[in-house]
Amino acid sequence: MVATVVESESAGAEAYAEAFDAAVAADERIEPRDWMPGDYRATLVRQMAQHAHSEIIGMQPEANWITRAPSLRRKAILMAKVQDEAGHGLYLYSATETLGASRDDLLDKLHSGRQKYSSIFNYPTLTWADVGAIGWLVDGAAITNQVPLCRCSYGPYARAMVRICKEESFHQRQGYELLLALSRGTDAQHAMAQDAVDRWWWPSLMMFGPPDDESAHSARSMAWKIKRHSNDELRQRFVDICVPQAEALGLTLPDPDLRWNEERGHHDFGPIDWEEFREVLRGNGPCNDQRITQRRQAHEEGAWVREAAAAYAAKHTDRLHGEATA
Repeated sequence: MVATVVESESAGAEAYAEAFDAAVAADERIEPRDWMPGDYRATLVRQMAQHAHSEIIGMQPEANWITRAPSLRRKAILMAKVQDEAGHGLYLYSATETLGASRDDLLDKLHSGRQKYSSIFNYPTLTWADVGAIGWLVDGAAITNQVPLCRCSYGPYARAMVRICKEESFHQRQGYELLLALSRGTDAQHAMAQDAVDRWWWPSLMMFGPPDDESAHSARSMAWKIKRHSNDELRQRFVDICVPQAEALGLTLPDPDLRWNEERGHHDFGPIDWEEFREVLRGNGPCNDQRITQRRQAHEEGAWVREAAAAYAAKHTDRLHGEATA
């Protein structure tokens, strides 16, 4: 009898797995109530949490310049952008919760260093031109990486990415326009824009993650159609996009090996300092301690807001329950 039950359960699990594989192969969306492998769920939670963490940590480098923006127009644009990033974090935490993850648990893991965020946000914003470089390069790299996620096999993640990518497009354009204004300004402004590009170019290439042969998660994520392209494919696409844009800006990308390869139909580019990338991930970047310390402090100082919101929600629920039973 026991053997029959075990065999029945095994056959049921195999049927669920076959249905899941067929849905992924057919480019159908996997939804929260659908059966999914445990590793698929864990991979999504890790990726979406890291993405959400990156959005809220990423508010810090540019928020430093809101009070120092050179005009009211620039201030309004930057405030809107930072507000967008907070919204992106909200969408992504909410999408992660559809898989049963706890937002409090995810934030605890971020604050304790058990979950990561993008390495790019551990670099300082030294001048106003850095705001432009982040918009053009960092948000440009984000768009290159995230547009394919609109076709992610997991429905809530894919749908969140549609709106996020539209807003990231605005961020990239404002950065490009800012750099264009500086590049066409005074000699000092042009030099400031060039300096920012020099400092942000290589960290932006690192945003796509380690080379394909060193990536621990890329192949499996692609097999499940969470990702649609490998790290190196996306990095190459980004370089090819940026070269003509840099020429239009009148700025130079800081890579002496950068040149068009007619045979490949792509730009060749120089070696990336992956040891720097690994050091930043280990917590040894220029701003790692500053970023996570500010995040912890903001979380602690915002506790009263969360408590008030929870109390209001509970009061509202009790009132509705009372009206329903009256």
